[in-house]
Amino acid sequence: MTQKNNPLHGIKLVTILEHLTQVYTWEELSNEININCFKKDPSIKSSLKFLRRTPWARRKVENLYLKTLN
Repeated sequence: MTQKNNPLHGIKLVTILEHLTQVYTWEELSNEININCFKKDPSIKSSLKFLRRTPWARRKVENLYLKTLN
């Protein structure tokens, strides 16, 4: 079953982060979204851990991802 109104359906958070780190540097990401996991010793692993526990930050990351696709 597909979710026509959800452009993120089926896209893993790790895929989103990998895409964003190809488009932006970590410093640019931290300027776009002011969260410490992008500022202090950033990595995909630490960012995944934080974003999975923090819904508001995850929404910001997902929105930035969608913006980069347009």
